[in-house]
Amino acid sequence: MANRNLDMPDDLARSLEGIAAAQYKSVQEVAIEGLRSLIELSDQMLAGSPAALLKAVSATPHLSASDVEELEAAILAGRILTAARNPFSD
Repeated sequence: MANRNLDMPDDLARSLEGIAAAQYKSVQEVAIEGLRSLIELSDQMLAGSPAALLKAVSATPHLSASDVEELEAAILAGRILTAARNPFSD
């Protein structure tokens, strides 16, 4: 394993130390686990991945007012007029 030194803000270092102490792990173990899970998560969210597709399909569409107006106009244009005549009255 290659050794790397990371400079981080003091508040982040203290938070990491607190998490490590609570989990009875070393700061290095907690940092590696966190970085590894972050990388795995970003790999899952690559464009075209199953996770990315599920996220896109599940997301609420972001429509503008003009999108809504265009949809309403298309709905009105597609309506078929029906006669108010009772077909069984003959």
